[in-house]
Amino acid sequence: MDKNIVNELVAILGKDNVLTGKEDRINYSYDATADMQRSEPDVIVTPSTKEEIVSLVRLASKYKIPVVTRGSGTNLSGGTIPVDGGIVLSMLKLDRIIEVDAANLTATVEPGLVIQRLNEAAAVHGLIYPPDPGTVTTATMGGSVSECSGGLRGLKYGVTKDYVMGLEIVMPDGEVIQTGGKTVKNVSGYDLTKLFTGAEGTLGIITKIIVKLIPAPKYRRSMLAIFDNLDNAGKTIADIISNKVIPATLEIMDNVTIRTVENYSKIGLPVDAEAVLVIEVDGSIEDVVIKEFETVKTICSGNQAASMKLAESDADRDAIFAARRAALPALAQVKPTTVLEDATVPRSRIPEMLKALREIAVKYNLQIGTFGHAGDGNLHPTILTDESDKEEMDRVHKAVDEIFQVAINLGGTLSGEHGIGMAKSKYMEMQFGPAGISVMKKIKDALDPDNIMNPGKMFWRG
Repeated sequence: MDKNIVNELVAILGKDNVLTGKEDRINYSYDATADMQRSEPDVIVTPSTKEEIVSLVRLASKYKIPVVTRGSGTNLSGGTIPVDGGIVLSMLKLDRIIEVDAANLTATVEPGLVIQRLNEAAAVHGLIYPPDPGTVTTATMGGSVSECSGGLRGLKYGVTKDYVMGLEIVMPDGEVIQTGGKTVKNVSGYDLTKLFTGAEGTLGIITKIIVKLIPAPKYRRSMLAIFDNLDNAGKTIADIISNKVIPATLEIMDNVTIRTVENYSKIGLPVDAEAVLVIEVDGSIEDVVIKEFETVKTICSGNQAASMKLAESDADRDAIFAARRAALPALAQVKPTTVLEDATVPRSRIPEMLKALREIAVKYNLQIGTFGHAGDGNLHPTILTDESDKEEMDRVHKAVDEIFQVAINLGGTLSGEHGIGMAKSKYMEMQFGPAGISVMKKIKDALDPDNIMNPGKMFWRG
């Protein structure tokens, strides 16, 4: 990057907030996504205010410099890799909770805020922010909104887009717009809030977020259901939903994941089980919660659950959920490279998807651990491999291609919560067709004609 441009950035942000050193550029050349190319930015900037962002975006627009907005870098789609160099804009200094408005059940926050901090602030008022990604203690609100992340409570409570009520956005030319607001009803004009939620930083830079909060459920019942047959576990998931019970959490771990988590954390998981389901029912009426939980237990028994471990205390519940949250870090210990996907299918097709994943693992001679949000159809087949083994990686790539083809054939989607980024862009036409991709590109071209907002994401370059 031209030294004069760097000097202009220093004038806007101060010397300490503009990094150009080799080590810094390497550190921002990748994110949490495995099997992705690394690409160094020319400069990393850390603004503290919206006004600074406006100024640097106007500079970027003037010189046609790519801008990649980044939170904690925990995303799993290659979404924050600066493939065309340019500026990486770290949002971590914009981390305030501007307001928790308990009267209107909303919170207004800055994008660099770690999600867990919002949860803690909402809890003081007896409220919760339901989106609950696995990286809740490190992921930022801006990243979560940009990727439209989900989490363990997605089945009952929905994903991030269901809670974003309004946004403040710096557009690619430096103009600032406001979308949505605190009102429960708002159907004025195009729904720009939804457009920018899940846009992965390709249309503008989010600088303020208004989200909906809900009253925390008063009662809950949790359990770990253990199965000797994976098909029975899959059928249990479908049967619970068809019986009109919507658990807050309905998660699955297969045998590969169970054994790996137990080896990693030594928490007493049944290593011979083919699958376990983590199930939690919650609500504000105790009798309803108890009735639904009894229904769930009956369904598990009817589908030949080997046993059920019921949480008798908060400590028991925490242990059950700790097992599920340990799935990814445990699997990541097995081999040097962990290729994590999030193919999603209609809930009724979960048994078919689980069967297909087993067959793909055998076909390509790969170790695949599957876990995920089974109740909403969002599975995380995780391939344990070594990117230095070129022959094995060729099999991995073929397996991933087949996983997404199967998901689409079952009426599913490429991503339930991780986004598209670089990792899945080549599959987009498979899901949307040429006409659908054309519409998306027209939106991108209209709002970002110079293609400076996170270029190289969503749309396949070949």
